[in-house]
Parts: sequence; C-alpha cells; structure tokens
Amino acid sequence: MISVAPDYVHIRKRLSSGERLSLPGVGFKWYDLHAEDREIPEAVRKEARDFVADHLPEITPAGELGFVILHRVGDAYLLLVCTWRNENELWETVYGKAEGAFGLLRFDETHKGTYCVWELGAVLHEQQAWIRYLFSARDDAARQAYLADLAPTALI
Repeated sequence: MISVAPDYVHIRKRLSSGERLSLPGVGFKWYDLHAEDREIPEAVRKEARDFVADHLPEITPAGELGFVILHRVGDAYLLLVCTWRNENELWETVYGKAEGAFGLLRFDETHKGTYCVWELGAVLHEQQAWIRYLFSARDDAARQAYLADLAPTALI
C-alpha cells in the first residue's frame, strides 16, 4: 500500500481562531480551517455554530471544556467537536455537510482516520494548552485562561 499517491499535490491551509462558543456549562474554542482561496462563508459558520448549540445534549454533558474545528474540504465541511474527558483524554464527535444540513458521520471501520495533517495544527496547540490547564489550580481563572489560549493563525 502506498501512503502517498504519486500524483498527490499538497496545499497549505489556513487555521484561524474564531469567537469562543460559550454554552450552558460548556466552553468551546473555535477554529476555522480552509484553503487560502476557499474561505468559509459566514452563513456556513453560523449554521455550524447553531448546530453545535442545538445538538449540545447529544454531544457532551455539561461542565466540559474543548474546541471545535470547522474544516472546509472542497465544497464540503467537517465539523469536529472535541472535548476533554477523564482528565487527560480527547474525545471527538464528527459531523459533515456536503449538501443540506450538518449530520453525524458514522464509521463502520475499526481502524479509521482521526485527524488530517492540517487539523493536527489545532490539536497540537490544544494538547499543550490542556497540559497547562492540568498543571494549574483548575479553578475558574484557569478555565478562563484555557479558553483564552488559542492557536495562532497559521498556514499549515
């Protein structure tokens, strides 16, 4: 099996932080990820944010911290909702949107993709931010510091 097809052309994508999504009992950081020439329309971003808010009870119990990555993949979108659980585990729910509304993506495989090389830019930052939080007093001030600790805008 070839890991990289001979005709694959890698591109850079822009990772940028957006406005925090504060919901009852849950704090999410927000990241947009897209090719430089294929920005995420504001209407899709609003739809994604509303979707997470509307589906919060299905995604996570109250009291969690985490982050969301809205990734434009061509004309489709992935919505990765990630929360920190059991002190040091990153949990993820994945939604997709190609045509119509966002919907849960289900995987039948036991060995499946997790994060692509571009999404890992946000994940790496969040891993380090969570470690800083774990070493903190983990009080409200530390919670707010975690939520304010965003990955810098970058081309990945």
